[in-house]
Amino acid sequence: MSQPDAPGAVSEEYTEAQASQLLNISISRLHLLLDTHVFNDGTARPEQLSFRPSDLALLSFWNRTTPNPKVVRMPRRA
Repeated sequence: MSQPDAPGAVSEEYTEAQASQLLNISISRLHLLLDTHVFNDGTARPEQLSFRPSDLALLSFWNRTTPNPKVVRMPRRA
């Protein structure tokens, strides 16, 4: 078992701030991904969330495939 404070140690759970830092996204982007892909059935997002490494893998995938509303895509050249 690795020590949680050891460099390079993998944690069992991450906070929202840690998850957004690991994914290199803002917390508002993290909330957008969660609202789009997880809490999309009318239920409210809980105040406190924790994430496992497998959650981060899904969030990373969704971050690459979900358009960012703040980014304007340039049209393809013919």
